[in-house]
Amino acid sequence: VALMVGPLLGELWGVSGIFWLGGAFALGSIGLLLLAVPTPARSVVHRDAQVVGGQIGTVLRNGELLRLDFGIFALHMVMTSLFLAVPLLLRDVAGLATVDHWKVYLPALVLSVAAMIPLIVLAERRGRMKGVFLGAIALVMVAQLGLNTFAGSALAIGAWVFVFFAGFNVLEATLPSLVSKIAPAASKGTAMGIYATSQFAGAFLGGVGGGLAHQHYGLAGVFTFGVVACAAWLGVASGMRRPAPLSQRLLAVGPVSAGEAEALAARLLAVPGVVEAVVVAEEGVAYLKVDPARLDEGALGALGPAAA
Repeated sequence: VALMVGPLLGELWGVSGIFWLGGAFALGSIGLLLLAVPTPARSVVHRDAQVVGGQIGTVLRNGELLRLDFGIFALHMVMTSLFLAVPLLLRDVAGLATVDHWKVYLPALVLSVAAMIPLIVLAERRGRMKGVFLGAIALVMVAQLGLNTFAGSALAIGAWVFVFFAGFNVLEATLPSLVSKIAPAASKGTAMGIYATSQFAGAFLGGVGGGLAHQHYGLAGVFTFGVVACAAWLGVASGMRRPAPLSQRLLAVGPVSAGEAEALAARLLAVPGVVEAVVVAEEGVAYLKVDPARLDEGALGALGPAAA
């Protein structure tokens, strides 16, 4: 939406108006938090959603998670640098006024969402995650090669932007899913925190790197910067293990002692379909990693008052 509406608002209000709008959204968000979001009666660490400081080192030593962290870093670095260049390409090469750029972005984005759906189904339901994942990285790289070499008209630019978004959407959807599948049962929040930090670091460096590349080497430099980043990512991702079809589950177990927590974890591991179980006594929660196709829901439910 920002890509499409931004040029229109920029034409109406100028660049300063875009920043005023961002400030207004920020103030509105503060009001929403104050007035609409309830304050919890009791606040406890929730390892499924929060970073636990003591787990950061362990998560950073997990090679499979580091591959994904590098992936989201590279993806957002490439996206930021790409959309520094594409508006200039549309304006200076295709001769399209800035206010009309949405006419290229909108069909490219809508068609890319339609193309994404069968690829996600193929990855998640047919067990082809690694192949689809590597193919999507290749699409992002090919799009930049195309924009650098075959982008003489608005139609051609739109076609390459479609190719980029087709790969980007698949990667944006599958990367968090892979983090959830790979992260240890009680470390998902920490893993996602490091993942999100990598994402925003990539966006920052994409702006800096893309800007420097454009300053010294023009638009070709920006696209080359992105191609090199994708080539490096392909090399890193090619060694990833085929992810198992696992998902994270929580089981509320109520107050338990340390000894009871250890015994309960052993009983949970005996349930068909449970492949990892960590019971945190002070939280009264069991963090599980399960195979949904084999999980015995009845046996799992019998071991705790509530599952989520």
